[in-house]
Amino acid sequence: MLISTKGRYALRLLADIAAHPSDEYVKLKDVAARQGISEKYLESIVKVLVKGGILTGARGARGGYRLARDAGQITAWQVLLRTEGSLAAVSCQKDGAEPCGRMADCPSAPIWLGLDRLICDYLSGYSIADLVKLETPT
Repeated sequence: MLISTKGRYALRLLADIAAHPSDEYVKLKDVAARQGISEKYLESIVKVLVKGGILTGARGARGGYRLARDAGQITAWQVLLRTEGSLAAVSCQKDGAEPCGRMADCPSAPIWLGLDRLICDYLSGYSIADLVKLETPT
């Protein structure tokens, strides 16, 4: 499994937005400048996150983006599933994959199922609020 820049940048984008007051919309150009990420690339990520109910957007002079719900309720798992499509370690474990005829007799199936559970549990243990805390020096 390899997390793409889309997934990694989505987490950075959300942590940046979460670091601002929740009643304000954050301009994408400001996030791009702070994070050193192309605004155009962030636009493609934002579309996925808005469609997934993770962000909301507003147009106009005071427009921008903000979290659709509390930063503590958005997990890294949810974000990466939305941006990556799948985090399955092997193709036979992906949602919607053709059933493998060897699954019942596959000696390695428990390893992949266990790895998928570990990845899900680990990433579900980190919220966007946690990421903000991690990047803020104390």
